[in-house]
Amino acid sequence: HGMQCGFWSGDPTKLIEDLQILKPTFFATVPRILNRVYSKLVDGISKLTGFKKWLIDHALATKIANFRNGKGVKHPFYDPLVFAKFKALLGGRVKRMISASALISAEVLEFLQVAFCCPLAEAYGMTESSGASVATYARDSIGGHVGGPAQNVKIRLKDYPDLNYLTSSSPPQGEICFWGSGITEGYFMNPELTETVMQDGWLQTGDIGEIDARGTVRIIDRIKSIFSISTGERIAPEMLENVYVQSPWI
Repeated sequence: HGMQCGFWSGDPTKLIEDLQILKPTFFATVPRILNRVYSKLVDGISKLTGFKKWLIDHALATKIANFRNGKGVKHPFYDPLVFAKFKALLGGRVKRMISASALISAEVLEFLQVAFCCPLAEAYGMTESSGASVATYARDSIGGHVGGPAQNVKIRLKDYPDLNYLTSSSPPQGEICFWGSGITEGYFMNPELTETVMQDGWLQTGDIGEIDARGTVRIIDRIKSIFSISTGERIAPEMLENVYVQSPWI
């Protein structure tokens, strides 16, 4: 089996045009792009009227209900009738999508999977862990997390009392740490930097997360990004950013 790789032009305003030319079967992207696609679709649907608006709303509601009940993201009637035009925005051939690098809301994740009739996985990792160390799987209808660890990865949380993130909490919270065969041994000729991220073979990611009863990981934010306001309340800016970026006015 072989494959081809295509690259976008670098202009965010022409991404959809690039996708329609490339016609990818696998689309790797980031939440910022997906949020903009989501906003464009929702805005377009909101401007429809009459039977067309009713049909799309009914088709979306039906597929979302099926997805939540574990029936996947395809529908034999509505896909060719309604969602073929949605799929055409990405070139019409996408069979799988993956998002990484930042948080994405469960609402956006769910909508795009049923709209484009293909699974959209979330992955989380870093260069120091050889890429994705945790990822979701197809047909997982529970959003808001980035999945469980890969086969060669162990994961644990480290208390971060300065921000009151503790493994004794329910669910446990703390700094995400990785261990495994794909984890770096350190930075080349930079032992000082290595000491700041490695502890007994565990890579300290600098990200705050929590692990639920299923063993899936939810990213809360980066340690360096979280700040406190005058009331003492802690703010996670990336979570707010993902809400605001969905607005067509921003």
